[in-house]
Amino acid sequence: MTATAERLFGGADWDFPTLQRIHDACEEIARSELGLDTYPNQIEVITAEQMLDAFSSVGMPLFYKHWAFGKRFAHQEASYRKGLMGLGYEIVINSSPCISYLMEENTATMQTLVIAHAAFGHNHFFKNNYLFKQWTDADGILDYLDFAKSYVAQCEERHGRLEVEQTLDAAHALMSHGIDRYPGKKKLDLRAEEKRAGERRLHEESVFNDLWRTVPTGPIKSVATLSAERRHKLLGLPQENLLYFLEKAAPRLQPWQRELLRIVRHIAQYFYPQSQTKVMNEGTATYVHYRIMTRLHAQGRISDGNFLEFLQSHTNVVFQPDFDDPRFSGLNPYVLGFAMMQDIERIVSNPDDEDREWFPDIAGTGDVMAVLRNVWANYRDESFIGQFLSARLMRRFRMFHLHDDPAEGAGIRVDAIHNERGYRRVRRELARQYDVGFIDPNIEVVDVDLAGDRRLMLRHVVVKGAQLNEADAKRVLQYLADLWSYDVSLVEVDAAGTVLKEYVLNPRRFTAAA
Repeated sequence: MTATAERLFGGADWDFPTLQRIHDACEEIARSELGLDTYPNQIEVITAEQMLDAFSSVGMPLFYKHWAFGKRFAHQEASYRKGLMGLGYEIVINSSPCISYLMEENTATMQTLVIAHAAFGHNHFFKNNYLFKQWTDADGILDYLDFAKSYVAQCEERHGRLEVEQTLDAAHALMSHGIDRYPGKKKLDLRAEEKRAGERRLHEESVFNDLWRTVPTGPIKSVATLSAERRHKLLGLPQENLLYFLEKAAPRLQPWQRELLRIVRHIAQYFYPQSQTKVMNEGTATYVHYRIMTRLHAQGRISDGNFLEFLQSHTNVVFQPDFDDPRFSGLNPYVLGFAMMQDIERIVSNPDDEDREWFPDIAGTGDVMAVLRNVWANYRDESFIGQFLSARLMRRFRMFHLHDDPAEGAGIRVDAIHNERGYRRVRRELARQYDVGFIDPNIEVVDVDLAGDRRLMLRHVVVKGAQLNEADAKRVLQYLADLWSYDVSLVEVDAAGTVLKEYVLNPRRFTAAA
């Protein structure tokens, strides 16, 4: 190898001028050779304990206090000190500027890898993928998290730590059902949300007051107070965003509690695109760091020893245990994502006849990065796998599909093998495992008994016989009943509308007084 430029560093040690040189070298390759478009970068170095703290609070170093974060921190710290678990090398925040947190224990090589992976790979994906554009506010998230942290602290001072904790416990239990799943609503402006936090919304107040003014306070009346049609219109039913519904319609919540629900659902919405793009996001970042590190080595900016250190870490990241390995826990998203990115590169630059048949739009087009940037911008995991998983890659991973349906008889059978029909079946079934519409339970608020006991009624439409875990369902519904402050019922129905199971929970307590 002939060096064409000055080495970025020597040995494992680094300082902040070294990090600046590393960042600039990575940025030059990312922009000029890969054509990446990123937010401005902010690099921060933190200790292992700070990294543990960030991991314990769902990956957000700036967050409000809650006992669950402390419990998770204590568990992870004990495991880390005993050598039972390692730590991620970085945390990256989808914000503008994009903040990448690096561990101070990392070697210079690892800092280079992390900057390439997070500050340019993840950063580009955050800025350009359509889901993040639809659902997140990179400019406002940091200010909003700062507001949330201070607001929760103020609530604890005014209303008591226990009352705040109980409200947050319930909100966290419903967090995965506190998001808008379909586009069409106005994009969230978190800075505006912060400004409006203490303001009352006159229209919402008028709707709320009109609704609950008609609730009977004495004996149950024989004539319904509101028609079902008007009731549903006022309450916005059916409603799948449970936290939003409670924030707007729960009859006994105080204003500060509604604000806490709003904070939790905004944060849940922030994470929603990440839950749908795990394979793509990590695959993009891994592909980018591999290209950048390989190019730095070719330029002579890092030594052979540094490159071997990188390759060892990279190999660990993209390791896929076999199905009979005790470490196996499904497909590693880094492995699948990186393999598919490399496979697209092969299809675009050096396709065979099978590739031309399967991918006529991209096979042999030659511009690898243009195709990849288009993929990164316009797909999520489910559509990405359903569109770009090749037969060659399925053979490499030795994929096949097993069918197990008790309704069709006992036993498991192989339902798809390595032939034309089998490849497409395997790809379709694997893509479905990443489809939130298939894997997340479809639960909606469908009605409220305003003329009777004010029971909140929910419905779960069961897909392919996958009913809720009874113990988990009861625990979550208990929190929902506590926030609603009246009885809550949930019925599970199949596609034909047949009731499979029903749950009824009573509130344990009324919510806090103002």
